[in-house]
Amino acid sequence: MKITHIDAVPVTMKMTEAYTITYGTLTEAANVFLRLETDRGIVGLGCAAPDPDLTGETVASVLEQVEKRIRPLLHGADPLRAVRWTDRLRTAFRGQPAAAAMVDLALYDILGKVSGLPLYKILGGFRTRVRTSVTIGILPCEETVSRAVDWYRRGFTIVKLKGGTDLEEDIRRVQAVRERLGSSVRLRFDANQGYSLRQTRRFLEATRNLRLECLEQPLPAADLPMLEKPAAGRCAPVMADESLMTLQDVFRLALLQSVDMINVKVMKVGGIREATRISAAARAAGMRVMAGCMDEAALGIAGGLHLALGTGTVAMVDLDGHLGLVGDPSAGAVMLRNGTLYPSLRPGLGIADIQPV
Repeated sequence: MKITHIDAVPVTMKMTEAYTITYGTLTEAANVFLRLETDRGIVGLGCAAPDPDLTGETVASVLEQVEKRIRPLLHGADPLRAVRWTDRLRTAFRGQPAAAAMVDLALYDILGKVSGLPLYKILGGFRTRVRTSVTIGILPCEETVSRAVDWYRRGFTIVKLKGGTDLEEDIRRVQAVRERLGSSVRLRFDANQGYSLRQTRRFLEATRNLRLECLEQPLPAADLPMLEKPAAGRCAPVMADESLMTLQDVFRLALLQSVDMINVKVMKVGGIREATRISAAARAAGMRVMAGCMDEAALGIAGGLHLALGTGTVAMVDLDGHLGLVGDPSAGAVMLRNGTLYPSLRPGLGIADIQPV
């Protein structure tokens, strides 16, 4: 089998509702879709969700990688020798993890389609479905509660609140959601690097009795190791996101023992293969793993979902980046019912081809 044709299609998808995090207010998501056609008629699909704030990538930088590195390397190549090609691209893609993830996903998609199996079964078939959290951006307290109630009525029992711009308001929002919904929801909080060390301590103390599942990335990436080692009485586990970009970061965080959990995003670490390595290393070091996402089309979400379903190393899931995207050409790659994600049972990542936009 050989790859005979390579296409990269940028698509900007509007969001049905804007949402705000510490970096700003988002109204749309730009993804790049990769198509690898083979001489056997099988098409492998991948996508990149470049994030200038997290990985420094843009649509333009991803498309540049397609022309400079992906097309020259993969045209005429055997797609079933995926490790060879992804290893050769890893060095060239340093600092371009979403571009690397796009290739990784497309090659895995081909493997699944050749095998006639959904990817999660190839990865191990640990589970067949998983509950995901749904994210609520930074909003006034009353509106936050209203959104949480609305999502709960739609079947979501795990809610993640964004914050990091106003410590005391963040505390009030968590308290209000917990008071309104009681023990019926699992609560997570993501500060997106917005707090100082003093503010982090204040947040942890103020929410001690609110049963938070995790406090995600409270400090700037370089400062997270300053946090005290996990103590038996700490009210909420602390999760690394922006501080966790590579396999080497797992070893560093494990050595420092400053966090309890890590957020592994396929787009952030360079694909499913690298996410699997990172997840296994974190689990061996005693850290729990959450499969997270960025503002991704359903195809990208499918990558994170198959990782979570297949490997058995993922304890929690936050895969909601595709919700509310208008004009997603990969819609249908995952299925959502009452807060639970299911894979498409079609081979590979779950869709035969992307739809025209």
